[in-house]
Amino acid sequence: MSESTPVTLILDAENIHYRLFRHPGPVHSVEQAARERGQRPEQVVRSILFRVVEGEYVMVLLAGPGQLSWSALRRFLGRSRVTLANEEEVLKITGYQLGSVSPFGIPADIRILVDQSVFAEEELSIGSGERGTTVILKTQDLIHALSNPEIGQFR
Repeated sequence: MSESTPVTLILDAENIHYRLFRHPGPVHSVEQAARERGQRPEQVVRSILFRVVEGEYVMVLLAGPGQLSWSALRRFLGRSRVTLANEEEVLKITGYQLGSVSPFGIPADIRILVDQSVFAEEELSIGSGERGTTVILKTQDLIHALSNPEIGQFR
């Protein structure tokens, strides 16, 4: 396996410090992922893609295993309906398979929404663009590396 992933190439270009972690086998839950990484579940950031309307998507970064509040997301977006992107859409829009999605390397017209839960931890792990592999970095570095993230409460 290569020592780089689509996301680490982007972080390297931006001079963002991170650690790459490869899981020993398949990952089935946020809790398992955290345990293998030596983290708590609240440090695992999920990058979730939503379809707002046909051809318009947003990505929400949410820390830990907790559920997103659909009403909070709809209210933030000013929409009465938002749907979770399906597996095919996620791959087509982000270029990443489920389980490897990251806010880095996606089309620039996709808004990045960051839940306040992300700021509760000093160190986080995010998708690397490759299944079974994660990028561990400081929260401040994650936020610095994102272009124009929108902060909200989506729980």
